[in-house]
Amino acid sequence: METVLVEDVLHRFLLERAGVRGVLVRLGPAWREVAGRADYPAPLRALLGQSLAASALLTGNIKLDGALSLELKSSGPLRLLFAECTEQGRLRGLARWTEPLPASLELSALPDAVMAITIGHAERGQRYQGLVDLRHADLPAALENYFTQSEQLPARILLAADGEQAVGLMLQKLPDQGGHAAAGDADGWDRVLHLTATMGAAELLSTAPEQLLYRLYHEETVRLFEPRPLAFGCSCSRERVESMLRSLGREEVEAALHARGGEAEVICEFCAQRYTFDRIDAEHLLSASGVTGAPTTAQ
Repeated sequence: METVLVEDVLHRFLLERAGVRGVLVRLGPAWREVAGRADYPAPLRALLGQSLAASALLTGNIKLDGALSLELKSSGPLRLLFAECTEQGRLRGLARWTEPLPASLELSALPDAVMAITIGHAERGQRYQGLVDLRHADLPAALENYFTQSEQLPARILLAADGEQAVGLMLQKLPDQGGHAAAGDADGWDRVLHLTATMGAAELLSTAPEQLLYRLYHEETVRLFEPRPLAFGCSCSRERVESMLRSLGREEVEAALHARGGEAEVICEFCAQRYTFDRIDAEHLLSASGVTGAPTTAQ
């Protein structure tokens, strides 16, 4: 019987014998929606796909209120990379770059690079942000080090992406209980790492989640929890765009109206949604922010 390859899904699982918990994410349509927004060079497309999978992966074992995002900035050709997963499993991401882009995007080689993981609800002021040490060349190693430093728990992370799929696998050793290894198996973590090391990127991308977990860990008593659906989704809205325009101030809004003959247009970089504002709209939102005076008439 042929295995149906389900995509845009997050699986949480427990390797009971070894005392290891894990999360497996497989993205298809959601990733292709993000990847199709720009003509990304191959190395950047791979890194963005890995980052998008990672943003979902990292939500697997936390109670999320709002969203979790990964954001990378540097002064080099890769200017910005952003990936986000919300508590509803909605994903979005983008990257900005200039040519020429290096053939190999090693994080440790990016000039003045900073990567932050932000968790929480920005609009309610509930946010936690941690910085990722970028001394490692690739994203999985950088995130593994982040978990070791922030949670004092070892983690193993695999990430892979091509033009069609983006996949992530994360394993974490369960905390010791009373000085004894979780599940009473002192060798469990090392054994799971050895099994995981047999999985290459090509197999990770081409294998269905349940089949992959069975192939790797069938002797470890895999307990698979209810899958969580994922999908592309953007949190942009007209209200958020209006708030952004208010923050720009009257002068900037009037300049935008003048440049387009009396109508300003804002296009969301994540989902390409278009928001248009005429002079009446502009005066309404500016008046609501307490900015007085009428927009000037276009010449």
